[in-house]
Amino acid sequence: MSQQYPQQPGGDVPPQPVWGAPQQGWGAPPPPPLPPKKSSTGKILGFGCLGIVALVVVIGVIAAVAGGGGKREIDKADPGRSAAPSATSSEPGKSEPAGEHAPVEITAKRTSFTKSILAEGDAYTSVSVTIRNNSGKKVSVNPLYFTVTDTGGTKHTDELGVDEKQIETVDLSPGENISGTVTGKGRFTPKYVTFTEDLFGDPIRVDVK
Repeated sequence: MSQQYPQQPGGDVPPQPVWGAPQQGWGAPPPPPLPPKKSSTGKILGFGCLGIVALVVVIGVIAAVAGGGGKREIDKADPGRSAAPSATSSEPGKSEPAGEHAPVEITAKRTSFTKSILAEGDAYTSVSVTIRNNSGKKVSVNPLYFTVTDTGGTKHTDELGVDEKQIETVDLSPGENISGTVTGKGRFTPKYVTFTEDLFGDPIRVDVK
């Protein structure tokens, strides 16, 4: 038996429903879509980065503590190690005295002036020096290689030929020595004698006794 529908104005007939297919307004509404699953990858990366940062911080703290402890131990063992200069270091430009067992050993002492025919008057001061070659090579000696410095700080070069006992110009072989005078012009109190081989070597200074 067919269902009859009342005729609508205008003569239009409503569409026939299709049995077995869901129609709007008929039956239960369709289920809502499922929410997307949250990925746990971001959380894992976040926790991994935080773990690495924490590990680096811990390692840095341990290293700082270990380094500070080591420095404190060194300072405790030798408080003046870094502050005090070495006793064997020499100041730049300062000549070193030639003591016993040095490659060139020099001694100097006061002596009287012995006038030669080249001297002009008696206003001279002489120092007797002895130089010994303790090295394994020859050492050149010349009166011009010596200077005498007085107690006032004035340096006097050797006045050639004015003292009869002037030190000679020689080459000393290993083990040899020679003595003679070094004479400065004027009367003064000698403080030390400086010897510079060939005028360009390292100066050697000794006090006058």
